[in-house]
Amino acid sequence: MLALLIKTFLVQAFSIPSDSMMNTLQRGDRVLVDKLTPWFGSEPERGEVVVFHDPGGWLDDTHTPEPNLVQRFLSFIGLMPSSEQKDLIKRVIAVGGDTVSCKKGGKVMVNGKALDETSYIRPGSAPCDDKPFGPIRVPEGRIWVMGDNRDNSLDSRYHQELPYNGTVSNEDVVGRAVVVAWPFDRWSTLPVPDTFDQPGLNAAAPIGGTAVPGALAAAGALPIVLVRRRRLTGGRTGG
Repeated sequence: MLALLIKTFLVQAFSIPSDSMMNTLQRGDRVLVDKLTPWFGSEPERGEVVVFHDPGGWLDDTHTPEPNLVQRFLSFIGLMPSSEQKDLIKRVIAVGGDTVSCKKGGKVMVNGKALDETSYIRPGSAPCDDKPFGPIRVPEGRIWVMGDNRDNSLDSRYHQELPYNGTVSNEDVVGRAVVVAWPFDRWSTLPVPDTFDQPGLNAAAPIGGTAVPGALAAAGALPIVLVRRRRLTGGRTGG
């Protein structure tokens, strides 16, 4: 019963199998994902690192490795997802109502404001030189996501041929990754970078709409450490 409660409502660990979120997350890291907050009506916010189910077509060609004994045990008690689940982890760049774009040689723009991404994208990575995009207006109830290792991340940019231009439904979001819990020498929290708090970011660009506000809620840690979300209003992973 306790395992079911943890797995369904509270916190779950996900392992990182790819390099798409370097250097924020390394291959083999274990992150703790807050699954409690969405039950309070919160939606994903810009700058958060989130785990989400494959929206369809993102991981079709991805091999699912056979879990080891430890992973099977953690899955059984609800602290890791089952081996059948296909989930991804990325950073939320834009939310419903936002307009997002990026030109080669330029910065990612959200509602006409340039993001300073130096604190989280991998050193040496350009914001979007490998795949410029936009402008794209994010539909309500969806998010635009990108990996921190821009040169090695098959994120929203690479799925624009799918319905909704590569955006992900809020309903597919499992939760927010809040802590790197393993290995111990890499323990750290995953805060929202300051650039997402810059003035005017919530004001939609002329071709956009109104951004969806967030909510005040709690996030899970190990086993359940409550941390405040940053705004007042409102596994295993791949890719």
